[in-house]
Amino acid sequence: MAEVFLNGGRHKVDAKGRVSIPSGFRSVIAQGDPSDDTTHQPQFVIFFGDPRRNYLECYTIEAWEEIVARIKAMPRSSEKRKTAQFMYFHGSQKMSVDDTGRIVLPQKLRDKIGLSGEAEFVAAGDTFQIWEPGVFEEYEASRVSVIEALPDHIDAAALLDEDFDL
Repeated sequence: MAEVFLNGGRHKVDAKGRVSIPSGFRSVIAQGDPSDDTTHQPQFVIFFGDPRRNYLECYTIEAWEEIVARIKAMPRSSEKRKTAQFMYFHGSQKMSVDDTGRIVLPQKLRDKIGLSGEAEFVAAGDTFQIWEPGVFEEYEASRVSVIEALPDHIDAAALLDEDFDL
């Protein structure tokens, strides 16, 4: 069973867009990159093609291949496939983690989510997200509100049940 991304952290972004990937994320990225080249820098894909999102979604290469397979399974002429192709293929970029555990986030991606001095890395299981810290704090507060609104007798494990609805 593949590792998943857990936790996260806030990291400085320098003027050139260099930012360190959380150390716990690096092994998951490496494990999710099926390249057999031992000198290869681990790669992952940043998805930014959904204009409604105010964060960047990051996929391991293996997880990305699942997205590609799902799009390829759609009928070539369907509007759904054309839209998915545009969003995912035009709106994504492959990234390499350097020997120091850093990536360079292009200005276009920093501008999309309003990043300047810091980036918030957020684990999401088989993906991770990169947020502008203030925007993430607002999102985090909204999730905490939902959790606090659950009745006291509801255990967190209930969220895993298919028939449980919020």
